[in-house]
Amino acid sequence: MSVTVVGSVNLDLVAALPRLPDRGETLIATGLTRTPGGKGANQALAARRLGLPVRLLAAVGTDPEADAALDLLRREGVTLDRLQRVTEPTGLALIAVDTAGETTIVVVPGANAALQVDPQDVAGAEAVLTVLEVPERAVVAAAQHATGLFVLNASPARPVPPDVLARADLVVVNRAERAALPGLHAARALAVTDGPRGAVLLREGQQVATALPPRVTAVDGTAAGDAFIAAALAGLLHGLPDAELLARACAAGALAATRPGAQPSLPTAAEIDEVLAR
Repeated sequence: MSVTVVGSVNLDLVAALPRLPDRGETLIATGLTRTPGGKGANQALAARRLGLPVRLLAAVGTDPEADAALDLLRREGVTLDRLQRVTEPTGLALIAVDTAGETTIVVVPGANAALQVDPQDVAGAEAVLTVLEVPERAVVAAAQHATGLFVLNASPARPVPPDVLARADLVVVNRAERAALPGLHAARALAVTDGPRGAVLLREGQQVATALPPRVTAVDGTAAGDAFIAAALAGLLHGLPDAELLARACAAGALAATRPGAQPSLPTAAEIDEVLAR
């Protein structure tokens, strides 16, 4: 069940704060960490930890930040033979995390803005997953040339070409992104996440499943959505019923929120099985 992810790679600079700052306010952080991130890289690693063979198509710089951002992907077996090295610096994400696990994130695209997609990069994969942290041309090409399932994480929110939505077997957004983006129901399925309030799955505008996440203590919600999407994609590939697919995706997102960092927090299939069995 081969998966190709067309997406972003960032190095995350994560500041821990007692609370998120108000507009114009300066706060003193209690700590700073550097961890691999980027929606594309996170989702590629999340799918790999669920046992799927994954290739990541992405662009990074030639700087030391690229090696740090790619470290976990290499160690855990994500295929990087389509990686593009460009003159722009590797993307960065500036993340503030409070004691409740709530976050604010500012992305500096860098090399991600230079990503190019050729038909051979995505044709033949059983599933293609892409995000909106890469240029629109890359998203459009991924949709046009995908020959299997096509899944879109429409985040960060920006207008999506109608042809891309019409091609999508699944679009995943959070509640705020759904409110900001018109036309999402053109996709075959739409999953809307809402943090601890769970998620809903709609087909042709009609709600077909709901799920609540297991109760957990949130530490950092940075990659919860990425874990959700990877589990939903795995559910589609395995032909799971809608309710089971959504429950596993919610469990994956909840588990990711219990751990600090983006990629280090992503759960395995066995961990999802364990939390659902409680």
